[in-house]
Amino acid sequence: MLAAAAMAAGLTACSGGGDDKFVVGIKFDQPGLGQKQPDGSFKGFDVDVAKYLAKELGYADDKVEFKEAISANRESFIQQGQVKIVIATYSITDDRKKKVGFAGPYLVTGQDILTRADDTSINSVEDLKAKKVCGAQGSSSPARLVEKFGDAWKGQYLTEQQGYGACLPLLENKQVDAISTDATILAGFAAQSPGKFRLVGKPFSEEKYGVGVKMDDKDTREKLNKAIEKMFQDGSWKKAVDANFGEFGKFFANPPTVERY
Repeated sequence: MLAAAAMAAGLTACSGGGDDKFVVGIKFDQPGLGQKQPDGSFKGFDVDVAKYLAKELGYADDKVEFKEAISANRESFIQQGQVKIVIATYSITDDRKKKVGFAGPYLVTGQDILTRADDTSINSVEDLKAKKVCGAQGSSSPARLVEKFGDAWKGQYLTEQQGYGACLPLLENKQVDAISTDATILAGFAAQSPGKFRLVGKPFSEEKYGVGVKMDDKDTREKLNKAIEKMFQDGSWKKAVDANFGEFGKFFANPPTVERY
């Protein structure tokens, strides 16, 4: 009992904000993953995972607070205690493990390709060699294609926009032939327009999305790992996949294996 009480006190003390709120860093601009709605609520797979994990750690929905995390501030948010956890398409890497701890992965994805539903000419990354591709400025995804096909390909075939949402109308209007980034991001955007797009489903990289926590907070990390495994087992994970990725949920049919370290 004493140990449980101490752990509960520890969770409350570092929940961010100095009160009993469970503060979670998420993306606010990624449909299907983490998106702030016009009414101020939040929707997406990462949001559903966050709420599930918070509940397993003893926090009701009204105690969960979402804070916008962008790629550049995820580590500092955790290190400075501005959030309790980060769930924001946050790939587990050896370099990041030197700065923060990770529970999970709760989802494994990879760079994939989105085309128009009626375009059957693109079925692998090799097929992009002579196709017009849209990517996001500052993303590592276009860089991976340039590394593969070369600078000449970049000059002739690559179009970069401020975000992947801006690529969708270009694809729909046949100004480009494909969009390429994480399959989850592509699925989230495309699910907003059922039947218009096709996810190739042959990822050519691997991204393991984890839950970021303070590096030395091993107790919370283990509680999160157990909660993630419970979410896999009780059907909640699959329900969240189907709810947020629609027709593309079939590409994320099986949960990954939690990796403890």
